[in-house]
Amino acid sequence: MSADGTWNTTMNTPMGAQQGTLTLSTEGGALTGKLSGPQGDIDLEDGTVDGDNLTWKASITTPMAMTLEFSATVSGDEISGNVKLGAFGDATFSGTRA
Repeated sequence: MSADGTWNTTMNTPMGAQQGTLTLSTEGGALTGKLSGPQGDIDLEDGTVDGDNLTWKASITTPMAMTLEFSATVSGDEISGNVKLGAFGDATFSGTRA
C-alpha cells in the first residue's frame, strides 16, 4: 500500500496530544512532503521509503528549535510510528488516511 496522500495524525508528546496533517509523496525510495500543525507547515527532510517502512526528519523552531526524527509503518489506511524529540525522549504517533 502506498504511503502517498494526506494523513490525519495525532502525536503523543510531553506537552499532550498534538493534532496534525501529514502529506506524503513517494518516488522510488525517496519520501517528500510536509507536516502541518500548530507550528505551521514544516517540510520533511531526508525521507526514505523501504516497503511499508518510512523515515524522515522535520526541523521545528517552536516551542524550541529541534529536529524531530520519525520512523513509521503504513498498513492500509493507517500509519503509526515513533518520533525522537531530541533531549525530550520519544513520542508515539498514529493516523488515518484523510
